[in-house]
Amino acid sequence: MKVSSKINFIRRKLTRYLTSNIGKSSNEKIDAGKFNNRNIKILIVRPNHRLGNLLLLTPVVKELEDIFTNPSIDLFVKGNLSEIIFKNYDSINKHIKLPKKPFNNLFYYFLIWTKLLFKKYDLVLNIDEFSSSGRLASSLVNSKYKIIGNDKKWSEKSDSHSEIFKHMAIKPIVLIRSFLTNTSFQDGKFYSLDLKLDEKEIENGNRELIRIFKNNKKTISIFTYATGNKMLSKEWWDTYYNHLKSNFSNYNIIEILPIENVSQIDFKTKTYYSKNIREIASIIANTDIFIGADSGIMHLSASSNTTTIGLFSGDFKYKYEPYGEKNIGMDKNKFSQNDIITEMKKKLES
Repeated sequence: MKVSSKINFIRRKLTRYLTSNIGKSSNEKIDAGKFNNRNIKILIVRPNHRLGNLLLLTPVVKELEDIFTNPSIDLFVKGNLSEIIFKNYDSINKHIKLPKKPFNNLFYYFLIWTKLLFKKYDLVLNIDEFSSSGRLASSLVNSKYKIIGNDKKWSEKSDSHSEIFKHMAIKPIVLIRSFLTNTSFQDGKFYSLDLKLDEKEIENGNRELIRIFKNNKKTISIFTYATGNKMLSKEWWDTYYNHLKSNFSNYNIIEILPIENVSQIDFKTKTYYSKNIREIASIIANTDIFIGADSGIMHLSASSNTTTIGLFSGDFKYKYEPYGEKNIGMDKNKFSQNDIITEMKKKLES
């Protein structure tokens, strides 16, 4: 383990210990009608830099836009991705950004934390109840209403939502609704992930696909990369790619490459590489279905409104599967490759 990694590990342990009893939600419920005649100032707390975790904020932002008239929303995040993701969201005011690598810029890191002490909001929403830095940030900010998410009484109220309550895109929304009065919503209905690609971006993606394949066939997009134990083996992907070719011979197949520019099928099909997530999403948006392991690109596919199949292993499926009515997470330990092909056919025929 690198020295910086060891320091980071110790920092997380220490922060978790010091903040174990910090951060409680407000006792008073929120009268949504109170803010109809003025803009409500909201801080969403998600000090994380990962693509998937930031994309999972989009349904939360859309929910707040639906509840309140002209909300002004600040995002407390890490890194620069949030500015790209929420480029077309008019309700987003500021991105309060911690550096992605704190130990490379300690002064700026502590400066951002200090600035929180002087921020004032009407509502603070902490997204991840298990995030020590999230609870700490929520506690530092001055706000009458705070939804931290780790309060037993609010969790108990949300238990009726069972499996759906576990999903990271939905849990904060369930908590928001638990706090609200003087508003209405359709129980069990939630917004999907949405990158809000504009028409020009989608048109550019379509032109790029035509340039790559030189035809107008329907296209399947795949993403074979993942980190850690989420990665499927080269053998698995090689076999699955052969299944794709034999079962979908009338389709183009394009592999979306990761930032590492590697392929689990050794570049056997056409590929697309970009460091711009909106360009990647514009390509996926023009494909008919996407399949890949649990990753930020999987959530990017869901946020581009493309039918998405995510491959999982174990309980994390319920927490991070691609959210949306036409999307599904499949446990690779419970479903065979033939089962996954069958599911793809159902999705493409529906």
